[in-house]
Amino acid sequence: MMDRALRAEYLEVLGIDVWVPRRGEPQGDGRATAAAGPTAAAGGTARPEARPPAPMPASPGAGEGPWEALRTEVLGCTRCALHAGRTQGVLGVGNRQAGWMVIGEAPGAEEDRRGEPFVGRAGQLLDAMLRAIGLSRAENVYIANVLKSRPPNNRDPRPDEVAACLPYLRRQIELVRPRLLLAVGRIAAQNLLATEESLSRLRGRVHRFGELNTPLVVTYHPAYLLRNPADKRKAWEDLKFARSVYRQLTAGLSDDGHRS
Repeated sequence: MMDRALRAEYLEVLGIDVWVPRRGEPQGDGRATAAAGPTAAAGGTARPEARPPAPMPASPGAGEGPWEALRTEVLGCTRCALHAGRTQGVLGVGNRQAGWMVIGEAPGAEEDRRGEPFVGRAGQLLDAMLRAIGLSRAENVYIANVLKSRPPNNRDPRPDEVAACLPYLRRQIELVRPRLLLAVGRIAAQNLLATEESLSRLRGRVHRFGELNTPLVVTYHPAYLLRNPADKRKAWEDLKFARSVYRQLTAGLSDDGHRS
Protein backbone atom coordinates (compact mmCIF):
# COMPACT_ATOMS: atom_id res chain seq x y z
CA MET A 1 0.00 0.00 0.00
CA MET A 2 1.26 3.50 -0.80
CA ASP A 3 2.65 5.52 2.08
CA ARG A 4 0.01 8.06 3.21
CA ALA A 5 2.36 11.05 3.05
CA LEU A 6 3.54 10.10 -0.45
CA ARG A 7 -0.01 9.65 -1.65
CA ALA A 8 -0.94 13.05 -0.25
CA GLU A 9 1.97 14.56 -2.18
CA TYR A 10 0.72 13.08 -5.44
CA LEU A 11 -2.81 14.34 -4.77
CA GLU A 12 -1.39 17.80 -4.17
CA VAL A 13 0.27 17.66 -7.60
CA LEU A 14 -3.13 16.75 -9.02
CA GLY A 15 -4.60 19.83 -7.38
CA ILE A 16 -6.75 17.82 -4.97
CA ASP A 17 -7.07 18.95 -1.35
CA VAL A 18 -6.54 16.18 1.18
CA TRP A 19 -8.34 16.21 4.54
CA VAL A 20 -5.88 15.96 7.41
CA PRO A 21 -7.33 15.39 10.91
CA ARG A 22 -6.43 17.76 13.69
CA ARG A 23 -4.52 16.43 16.63
CA GLY A 24 -6.82 14.34 18.78
CA GLU A 25 -9.46 13.83 16.06
CA PRO A 26 -10.27 10.25 15.03
CA GLN A 27 -8.43 9.02 11.95
CA GLY A 28 -11.36 7.06 10.48
CA ASP A 29 -10.24 4.62 7.81
CA GLY A 30 -7.27 6.75 6.73
CA ARG A 31 -8.60 7.46 3.26
CA ALA A 32 -8.20 10.91 1.72
CA THR A 33 -11.29 13.00 1.07
CA ALA A 34 -10.97 14.69 -2.33
CA ALA A 35 -12.35 18.11 -3.16
CA ALA A 36 -11.70 20.79 -5.74
CA GLY A 37 -8.34 22.19 -4.84
CA PRO A 38 -5.50 24.51 -5.84
CA THR A 39 -4.46 24.91 -9.45
CA ALA A 40 -0.71 24.92 -9.01
CA ALA A 41 -0.32 21.88 -11.25
CA ALA A 42 -1.66 23.86 -14.19
CA GLY A 43 1.10 26.43 -14.14
CA GLY A 44 3.69 25.57 -11.55
CA THR A 45 4.92 22.17 -12.69
CA ALA A 46 8.60 22.15 -13.60
CA ARG A 47 9.52 21.28 -17.15
CA PRO A 48 10.93 17.76 -17.55
CA GLU A 49 14.53 17.36 -18.60
CA ALA A 50 15.05 16.63 -22.26
CA ARG A 51 15.87 13.04 -22.99
CA PRO A 52 16.44 10.96 -26.13
CA PRO A 53 13.70 8.81 -27.63
CA ALA A 54 12.96 5.98 -25.22
CA PRO A 55 13.57 2.43 -26.40
CA MET A 56 10.75 -0.03 -25.87
CA PRO A 57 11.44 -1.40 -22.38
CA ALA A 58 11.82 -5.10 -21.95
CA SER A 59 9.72 -6.99 -19.46
CA PRO A 60 10.46 -10.36 -17.89
CA GLY A 61 9.02 -13.09 -20.03
CA ALA A 62 7.94 -10.79 -22.86
CA GLY A 63 8.80 -12.05 -26.32
CA GLU A 64 11.03 -9.69 -28.26
CA GLY A 65 10.05 -10.95 -31.70
CA PRO A 66 6.43 -9.72 -31.99
CA TRP A 67 7.23 -6.39 -30.32
CA GLU A 68 10.24 -5.64 -32.48
CA ALA A 69 8.29 -6.56 -35.60
CA LEU A 70 5.47 -4.24 -34.56
CA ARG A 71 7.86 -1.42 -33.70
CA THR A 72 9.60 -1.75 -37.06
CA GLU A 73 6.26 -1.67 -38.86
CA VAL A 74 5.13 1.46 -36.99
CA LEU A 75 8.40 3.29 -37.61
CA GLY A 76 8.13 2.60 -41.33
CA CYS A 77 4.37 2.99 -41.64
CA THR A 78 2.96 4.86 -44.65
CA ARG A 79 -0.70 3.79 -44.30
CA CYS A 80 -1.92 7.38 -44.08
CA ALA A 81 -0.63 10.83 -45.05
CA LEU A 82 0.55 11.65 -41.52
CA HIS A 83 3.83 9.82 -42.11
CA ALA A 84 4.99 12.63 -44.38
CA GLY A 85 5.08 15.21 -41.58
CA ARG A 86 6.18 13.21 -38.56
CA THR A 87 9.61 12.87 -37.03
CA GLN A 88 8.99 9.26 -36.04
CA GLY A 89 6.22 6.83 -35.26
CA VAL A 90 5.44 6.59 -31.53
CA LEU A 91 4.49 3.07 -30.48
CA GLY A 92 4.26 2.98 -26.69
CA VAL A 93 6.10 2.76 -23.40
CA GLY A 94 5.84 0.80 -20.18
CA ASN A 95 5.57 -2.75 -18.90
CA ARG A 96 4.51 -5.09 -21.68
CA GLN A 97 2.84 -7.40 -19.16
CA ALA A 98 0.99 -4.66 -17.29
CA GLY A 99 -2.50 -5.12 -15.90
CA TRP A 100 -3.33 -1.52 -16.87
CA MET A 101 -3.10 0.09 -20.29
CA VAL A 102 -3.55 3.84 -20.77
CA ILE A 103 -4.62 5.03 -24.23
CA GLY A 104 -4.52 8.62 -25.47
CA GLU A 105 -5.39 10.08 -28.84
CA ALA A 106 -2.14 10.92 -30.68
CA PRO A 107 1.45 12.10 -30.19
CA GLY A 108 2.02 15.83 -29.76
CA ALA A 109 5.09 17.78 -30.82
CA GLU A 110 7.20 16.68 -27.85
CA GLU A 111 6.12 13.05 -28.16
CA ASP A 112 6.95 13.15 -31.85
CA ARG A 113 10.41 14.48 -31.02
CA ARG A 114 11.18 12.04 -28.21
CA GLY A 115 9.41 8.95 -29.53
CA GLU A 116 7.51 8.33 -26.29
CA PRO A 117 3.82 8.97 -25.49
CA PHE A 118 2.76 11.42 -22.80
CA VAL A 119 5.82 13.53 -22.05
CA GLY A 120 6.05 17.20 -21.11
CA ARG A 121 3.62 18.76 -18.63
CA ALA A 122 0.72 16.53 -19.63
CA GLY A 123 2.93 13.49 -19.13
CA GLN A 124 3.98 14.72 -15.70
CA LEU A 125 0.35 15.13 -14.69
CA LEU A 126 -0.52 11.68 -16.04
CA ASP A 127 2.32 10.20 -14.00
CA ALA A 128 0.99 11.95 -10.88
CA MET A 129 -2.52 10.66 -11.60
CA LEU A 130 -1.23 7.11 -11.91
CA ARG A 131 0.94 7.33 -8.81
CA ALA A 132 -2.04 8.55 -6.79
CA ILE A 133 -3.55 5.08 -7.28
CA GLY A 134 -0.27 3.21 -6.89
CA LEU A 135 0.73 2.89 -10.56
CA SER A 136 3.81 3.80 -12.59
CA ARG A 137 4.67 3.71 -16.28
CA ALA A 138 8.02 2.23 -15.29
CA GLU A 139 6.49 -0.70 -13.42
CA ASN A 140 2.88 -1.67 -13.96
CA VAL A 141 1.30 0.40 -16.77
CA TYR A 142 1.65 0.33 -20.52
CA ILE A 143 0.90 3.61 -22.36
CA ALA A 144 -0.02 4.06 -26.02
CA ASN A 145 -2.04 6.27 -28.36
CA VAL A 146 -4.74 5.59 -30.94
CA LEU A 147 -2.57 7.29 -33.60
CA LYS A 148 1.12 6.54 -33.88
CA SER A 149 1.93 9.65 -35.96
CA ARG A 150 1.43 13.26 -34.95
CA PRO A 151 -1.39 15.14 -36.71
CA PRO A 152 -0.33 18.60 -37.92
CA ASN A 153 -0.93 21.38 -35.38
CA ASN A 154 -2.26 18.72 -32.98
CA ARG A 155 -5.63 18.66 -34.76
CA ASP A 156 -8.13 15.89 -34.05
CA PRO A 157 -7.48 12.60 -35.84
CA ARG A 158 -9.46 11.98 -39.01
CA PRO A 159 -11.47 8.77 -39.51
CA ASP A 160 -9.13 7.42 -42.19
CA GLU A 161 -6.13 8.00 -39.92
CA VAL A 162 -7.78 6.19 -37.03
CA ALA A 163 -8.72 3.30 -39.33
CA ALA A 164 -5.11 3.05 -40.50
CA CYS A 165 -3.68 3.02 -36.97
CA LEU A 166 -6.20 0.98 -35.00
CA PRO A 167 -4.73 -2.37 -36.13
CA TYR A 168 -1.46 -1.39 -34.42
CA LEU A 169 -3.26 -0.57 -31.18
CA ARG A 170 -5.28 -3.78 -31.33
CA ARG A 171 -2.04 -5.71 -31.74
CA GLN A 172 -0.55 -3.95 -28.72
CA ILE A 173 -3.59 -4.89 -26.64
CA GLU A 174 -3.31 -8.49 -27.83
CA LEU A 175 0.36 -8.60 -26.80
CA VAL A 176 -0.03 -6.86 -23.43
CA ARG A 177 -3.42 -8.41 -22.58
CA PRO A 178 -4.21 -5.83 -19.91
CA ARG A 179 -7.00 -6.43 -17.43
CA LEU A 180 -8.22 -2.83 -17.81
CA LEU A 181 -7.98 -0.08 -20.42
CA LEU A 182 -8.03 3.56 -19.31
CA ALA A 183 -8.98 5.86 -22.19
CA VAL A 184 -7.89 9.43 -21.49
CA GLY A 185 -9.76 12.16 -23.31
CA ARG A 186 -12.83 12.46 -25.49
CA ILE A 187 -11.06 11.73 -28.78
CA ALA A 188 -9.52 8.47 -27.59
CA ALA A 189 -12.73 7.33 -25.91
CA GLN A 190 -14.98 8.10 -28.88
CA ASN A 191 -12.67 6.40 -31.36
CA LEU A 192 -12.15 3.30 -29.22
CA LEU A 193 -15.87 2.93 -28.54
CA ALA A 194 -17.05 4.04 -32.00
CA THR A 195 -19.45 6.53 -30.49
CA GLU A 196 -20.19 10.24 -30.55
CA GLU A 197 -21.38 10.32 -26.95
CA SER A 198 -19.90 13.09 -24.83
CA LEU A 199 -17.15 12.39 -22.33
CA SER A 200 -19.49 13.22 -19.48
CA ARG A 201 -21.84 10.42 -20.58
CA LEU A 202 -18.99 7.95 -21.07
CA ARG A 203 -17.44 8.51 -17.64
CA GLY A 204 -18.40 6.37 -14.67
CA ARG A 205 -19.25 3.28 -16.74
CA VAL A 206 -17.43 0.10 -17.70
CA HIS A 207 -17.25 -0.28 -21.48
CA ARG A 208 -15.74 -3.11 -23.53
CA PHE A 209 -13.24 -2.97 -26.38
CA GLY A 210 -12.13 -5.33 -29.12
CA GLU A 211 -12.26 -9.05 -29.69
CA LEU A 212 -10.83 -9.67 -26.23
CA ASN A 213 -13.78 -7.75 -24.75
CA THR A 214 -11.35 -5.84 -22.53
CA PRO A 215 -13.00 -3.63 -19.87
CA LEU A 216 -12.48 0.07 -20.55
CA VAL A 217 -12.95 3.11 -18.29
CA VAL A 218 -12.90 6.73 -19.48
CA THR A 219 -11.44 9.85 -17.89
CA TYR A 220 -10.15 13.29 -18.85
CA HIS A 221 -6.97 13.88 -20.85
CA PRO A 222 -4.23 15.41 -18.67
CA ALA A 223 -3.73 18.22 -21.20
CA TYR A 224 -7.40 19.13 -20.74
CA LEU A 225 -6.95 19.08 -16.95
CA LEU A 226 -4.02 21.50 -17.24
CA ARG A 227 -6.35 23.92 -19.03
CA ASN A 228 -9.35 23.17 -16.78
CA PRO A 229 -7.98 22.40 -13.30
CA ALA A 230 -11.46 22.59 -11.73
CA ASP A 231 -12.18 19.20 -13.32
CA LYS A 232 -9.30 17.46 -11.55
CA ARG A 233 -11.70 16.45 -8.79
CA LYS A 234 -13.81 14.61 -11.38
CA ALA A 235 -10.70 12.95 -12.78
CA TRP A 236 -9.83 11.75 -9.27
CA GLU A 237 -13.29 10.19 -9.00
CA ASP A 238 -12.66 8.46 -12.34
CA LEU A 239 -9.35 7.09 -11.11
CA LYS A 240 -10.92 5.73 -7.94
CA PHE A 241 -13.66 4.14 -10.04
CA ALA A 242 -11.08 2.57 -12.36
CA ARG A 243 -9.14 1.24 -9.39
CA SER A 244 -12.28 -0.34 -7.92
CA VAL A 245 -13.09 -1.94 -11.29
CA TYR A 246 -9.56 -3.29 -11.56
CA ARG A 247 -9.74 -4.77 -8.09
CA GLN A 248 -12.97 -6.54 -8.97
CA LEU A 249 -11.36 -7.96 -12.11
CA THR A 250 -8.16 -9.23 -10.53
CA ALA A 251 -8.91 -12.01 -8.10
CA GLY A 252 -5.65 -13.90 -7.66
CA LEU A 253 -3.51 -10.94 -8.72
CA SER A 254 -1.42 -8.61 -6.63
CA ASP A 255 -3.01 -5.21 -5.92
CA ASP A 256 -0.34 -3.10 -7.64
CA GLY A 257 -1.19 -3.77 -11.27
CA HIS A 258 1.21 -6.67 -11.79
CA ARG A 259 0.18 -10.12 -12.85
CA SER A 260 1.05 -12.68 -10.16
